[in-house]
Amino acid sequence: MKQYNERLQLFAAPLQTTGTEGLSAEMKTFYDGCLLDNAEPNLVHEQFGDEYPIPQGRGKVIEFRKFSRLNKAMTPLTEGVTPEGNTLNVTASTATVQQYGDFIQMSDMLDMTALDNTVVQATRLLGAQAGLTLDSVAREVLNGGTNVLYAPKVVDGVETPVESRKNLDKTCLLTPDLIYRAAAFLKTSLCDRIDGDYVAIVHPYVAYDLMRQEEWIDAHKYADPDKLYNGEIGKLGGVRFVESSEAKIWNDDSTPEGLAVFSTLVLGAHAYAKTAVTGGGLETIVKPLGYGEDPLNQRSSVGWKATSAIKRLSEEFMVRIESCSSRYSETAQAN
Repeated sequence: MKQYNERLQLFAAPLQTTGTEGLSAEMKTFYDGCLLDNAEPNLVHEQFGDEYPIPQGRGKVIEFRKFSRLNKAMTPLTEGVTPEGNTLNVTASTATVQQYGDFIQMSDMLDMTALDNTVVQATRLLGAQAGLTLDSVAREVLNGGTNVLYAPKVVDGVETPVESRKNLDKTCLLTPDLIYRAAAFLKTSLCDRIDGDYVAIVHPYVAYDLMRQEEWIDAHKYADPDKLYNGEIGKLGGVRFVESSEAKIWNDDSTPEGLAVFSTLVLGAHAYAKTAVTGGGLETIVKPLGYGEDPLNQRSSVGWKATSAIKRLSEEFMVRIESCSSRYSETAQAN
């Protein structure tokens, strides 16, 4: 956020530009940066996908590509004989590009009486909204994955397997063993790690249960604590945990009566693909006083528009753990 705070004095006066010419290139860059700086901290679910640029002039469908692994080359080479070689096996997966957006309309009186730059303040709010919106879109896609682990019931130290979300109860908590099982699944699927580790997206209400385990390592105790993901809180069993209050919560007919169920997503590299928020993926739109049908220069607006697509590429590279929370399942609301 310091990018726009350092330059705030450049645009300290209310926006008074009229007509249809709009913003200067410098102001456009400034407001786009302000929007992105406020959106990025909320883009938790998006940050681990393979990134593709927004397609230009190719319609509303984007093609993501998945490259299959090569089999082991176990046949010894024969001197002077060229082997047959191999070919790339590419699987194309398509997604429809969607647009999202919102705007705030402001009056000339608000501009005249406000103590600070209303466009900057509006852009901050819209940036946070844009980030949460795009993150929720990504969350819903990722939570549609097919690999699920249900936390077991535990009575007097004895575990009983659970086969559905509906059959979970208050004893079904997120434990180190579930994380180890999810990591083992990714390893046996030959899933690449992300910067040396797998990653889990976890809700604070279930992170509460996990962080009290002796195996837990807080992020500030890392050997290099400066290189953290958005929302990263710690590590366990070779899995780095990123906390988000937007992590999926169910509380409906699919859950036990009176209890919310939480999703913890454990991911490896190349599990999904997404379009970039930069390069046209997310933009600020500022309409000054007098723009359009505004003969008396009474209205201006600032808004955001995003072009986005996200797609699961490799189901075997992600696992969803469903569990309850020891303290919060009875009060948590669905999101």
